[in-house]
Amino acid sequence: MPRDRAIMAEAQRQFQTAKERRRDELERRTAEVYRKAPMVEKIDRELRGTAARIVLAAFADEGSPETALRELERNNLTLQRERAERLVGAGFPYDYLDDGPVCRRCRDTGWLADGRPCGCLMAYYTQEQNRRLSKLLDLGNQSFKTFSLEWFTGEKWAEFGRSPLENMRMIQEICQKYAQSFSRRSGNLLFTGAPGLGKTFLSACIAREVSERGFSVVYDTAGHVFQQFESGKFGRENPFEEDPDREVDRYLNCDLLIMDDVGTEMLTSFVQSAFYRIVNDRLINGRSTVLSTNLPMEEIGRRYGEAVLSRIRGEYQILRFFGEDIRILKRDR
Repeated sequence: MPRDRAIMAEAQRQFQTAKERRRDELERRTAEVYRKAPMVEKIDRELRGTAARIVLAAFADEGSPETALRELERNNLTLQRERAERLVGAGFPYDYLDDGPVCRRCRDTGWLADGRPCGCLMAYYTQEQNRRLSKLLDLGNQSFKTFSLEWFTGEKWAEFGRSPLENMRMIQEICQKYAQSFSRRSGNLLFTGAPGLGKTFLSACIAREVSERGFSVVYDTAGHVFQQFESGKFGRENPFEEDPDREVDRYLNCDLLIMDDVGTEMLTSFVQSAFYRIVNDRLINGRSTVLSTNLPMEEIGRRYGEAVLSRIRGEYQILRFFGEDIRILKRDR
């Protein structure tokens, strides 16, 4: 799966920093033990010498090396027992100076034998990706577990043939299943409906779940996305710190793009072209997209053209949000 190069670079930096912290901590512990229990230092020197003698015995030309090897191994075990006893006697745990790898799968390299990043490195990737997502989304509080249906009435709306509560329960189930079973071919969603009905909240829930499963996720507002496309295309002054070409690459190639507030940006022919490219390129390459808009379907067609509308109708699962504005209900409660 494609991964954001900048995020992976930061994940590797944090991974290496953690390794260096563990190394520094081991050096500190070792100095502490040698100061309080000098015999442990002497035993460690003997053990290092024993390891060298075992290697030499294994390649001995004369006589039988097996006897020498067994004797050296017995001596090694005796030294290890004495070392553990000395550590405990000095008030330390017997494994206080153990320096084996934290991750046995990759032995703390971060990479598996087949070239894939190990889960221990990907944990840093997910952490960094969520940190960046959290600049726009409240991932700390927004999750499927905290999504509340209490603001939606159970009274049927004739226009839709069901109640806002029934509708939102269905949408929640669809979104949760989408996120929890996400893959490269999970397809696309369109959230459409008036403001204040939970579209951004559910977008955050999906972003969080998919990111934590190790996929690359980009969440952004339509206005910011189109600004990056324009800056990259025309070399215009970019009010944001990001490299526009790199950002455009992220929008087009991440596993999941979540684009919020579609329709709030200033409409130009370039915006229409950029939106078509996003929708079309990601469909062609089998990359999943979640679009969120306050616009009805007919207005999407008038605003962005029939080619875009046709692709959305044919390739997106359309989820219509309706009900009373939750922000107003919370304010008036």
